[in-house]
Amino acid sequence: MKNYDWIEHVKGTSKFADDLPVVEGTLHAGVFTSPTAKGKITSLNIAEAISHPGIKAVFTAKDIPGKNQIGAIIADEPLLADEDLHYVGQPIALIVGVEEYSIKQALRKIKIEFEEQKPILDAREAFEKKELIIPPQIFAIGDIDNAWDKCDLIIEGTADTGAQEHLYLETQIAYSIPKEGGGIKLISSTQSPTAVQRCVSRILNLDMHKIEVDVQRLGGGFGGKEDQATAWAAMAALACNLLNQPIKLKLSRQEDMRYTGKRHPYSSDFKIGLKTDGTIIAYKVDFFQNAGAAADLSTAILDRTLFHCTNSYYIPNVKATAYSCRTNLPPNTAFRGFGGPQGMFVIEAAIHKAALKLNLQPFEIQAKNLLKENDKFPYGQKAINCVARKTWSSAVDKFQLAKKINYINEYNSINALSKKGIALMPICFGISFTNKMLNQASALVHIYTDGSVGISTAAIEMGQGVNMKLRQVASRIFSVDISKIKIETTNTTRIANTSPTAASSGADLNGKALEKTCLILRERLLKAAEELLKTGSNEELSLNNENIAVNGIKSNLAWDKLISFAYTNRIPLSAHAHYATPGIDFDRSAAKGNPFSYHVYGTAIIETTVDCLRGIYEINSIETIHDFGHSMNHIVDRSQAEGAIIQGLGWVTLEEIKHSSNGRLLSDSLSTYKVPDIHFTPDKVSVEFLENDFASEAIFNSKAVGEPPFMYSIGAYFALINAIMEFNPHIKIKYDSPLTPEKALLMLYEGKELNFSTPRNK
Repeated sequence: MKNYDWIEHVKGTSKFADDLPVVEGTLHAGVFTSPTAKGKITSLNIAEAISHPGIKAVFTAKDIPGKNQIGAIIADEPLLADEDLHYVGQPIALIVGVEEYSIKQALRKIKIEFEEQKPILDAREAFEKKELIIPPQIFAIGDIDNAWDKCDLIIEGTADTGAQEHLYLETQIAYSIPKEGGGIKLISSTQSPTAVQRCVSRILNLDMHKIEVDVQRLGGGFGGKEDQATAWAAMAALACNLLNQPIKLKLSRQEDMRYTGKRHPYSSDFKIGLKTDGTIIAYKVDFFQNAGAAADLSTAILDRTLFHCTNSYYIPNVKATAYSCRTNLPPNTAFRGFGGPQGMFVIEAAIHKAALKLNLQPFEIQAKNLLKENDKFPYGQKAINCVARKTWSSAVDKFQLAKKINYINEYNSINALSKKGIALMPICFGISFTNKMLNQASALVHIYTDGSVGISTAAIEMGQGVNMKLRQVASRIFSVDISKIKIETTNTTRIANTSPTAASSGADLNGKALEKTCLILRERLLKAAEELLKTGSNEELSLNNENIAVNGIKSNLAWDKLISFAYTNRIPLSAHAHYATPGIDFDRSAAKGNPFSYHVYGTAIIETTVDCLRGIYEINSIETIHDFGHSMNHIVDRSQAEGAIIQGLGWVTLEEIKHSSNGRLLSDSLSTYKVPDIHFTPDKVSVEFLENDFASEAIFNSKAVGEPPFMYSIGAYFALINAIMEFNPHIKIKYDSPLTPEKALLMLYEGKELNFSTPRNK
């Protein structure tokens, strides 16, 4: 089946928010932001900016008619700073003008004076100063205090993971148009239309029904538009409301990088206890999350870190404590994996360090402790339909692990300045929003009198192929060609109270709601067909290739004729249905329950080569066995997995976020922030489908795939470490991601005496 969105992208005809024609009288907006990471405004003079040619207005916090608050989970983030400044790039004022150039000139004419204070940029420093977003969160199972006496070896250490820039192709953008009766239509590049609607309602002191949010598609999101698109939409709406004119606000690439939050950096302490055979008995971990200046989605992300702190392993005694630390950086936010990668990296670091002490290979410890059916996670849920060990054994066999190891050992024995490394990375990732309330969706379906179908859901298409899957759902249930099915824009007037397209649940939630809706219509149509064909009670009718079949045999009643008959006889051809994920519940006071509808499993084998003279490296191959359930679209699912893997490789290798000591982002352009390109891509990226028919709440049992494959890339970090240790086995490993070539070079020669007198030809 052809993916409409991909075809339009290739043709260059896809429409994004910036491509839509603007209404006559549209003005543009720019944002004046804080030049300091921490301080208090003592004076703000906007007079010269207002008088600049082409400028219509400058708005500050005092102009907000409603509540100056955009915090979605915790009300700790103003739309426009009024007095206190909390990070470089925090919005202070909004300038509106006839064109963008004059706005940029006027921005330079705003004069601000402030009392500068020393910022906190590090999570551990924030923890020491008791700057916490919420109280510590704890997950525990077993008896951690008494478990250490049962261990033959106890290892302690630290592990750090860095931030990551979303770098979606389409930057943050919003376009606000006044509507009759004082309402507003917002075209927003958001993953969360209702979050935008709710926030704008609060900012403008308007009822939600007066605010219509519409989303055609996004040019990428990766979580960066789940919550952080809201502020820019609210600013556009504010100016639109105050001036009663259309307002367009879009960020440049550099503005987007400077003003928006990233993946959360974490610093973590671990303690792991094992038997000499590699059995893990106990695991204790403390996570220090750098939340940035406001909560944003940090608390929910912190939950995910705890939920995935033991990855794909069963450990009987666990205590995991997580601290969300407030610093003076832009509020960090959702990113593919949503805290899961940060938690998984630490357990993998603990296993790696323990393996060195036990003189075992890390994969020996990994394999020994993989989850089995009905094993319990630290949060109390059982591993049901668990294929952790099956994906592992399948990967070992299919990708010939023993042969790879022999080859690598031979390569390393004959190459002095080039070393290879290998690592395995199992994953286990829970699917559902961990906030139970969000696990719901609705769908609206219209069948038009010519037999074509229009579908509205809350799903946001952002390159992941959700629209294609939704078309497949309707096509399968109605048994009509997919060309007859159109996915409408996501719009809060058609589908209200939407959940974000996030948590890998977009296809599941919206697909299930669509399935229910289509089944309602199918039942009506089959009853109409019974009347038209005058069939008996013992005859079974079905929809089959745009025709009605009786007991499996094609009749003379075609789909379009049935639709015409239904309409003529006043049978409704529209339906709406609601879906709520069953069987999920989590008691936060006890930190126990069943937060996930199902889990996704998989195993990857990663091979790397390090140039030990220069510190540069290659990811040679990453080969995976992934639990897709019963994939309904192999092309979409494979592309999602491959994209996640490459994005993850960037996180653990090249992508390093740097700030100055005063909180200014240094890696604020593509000349200073490196991401994987075609030359970095491994020679071999293999995604093999482990299909199974275990029942799940996935739509048509086609399991979610957006986030889980991201975690395979963590194995590349350890494969590189293993290669470096082949050259320099005496290094003291600091588990610090990303492992940039510069860091690799320093590790290669840590403690080594360099002799430059050797003749070049030797």
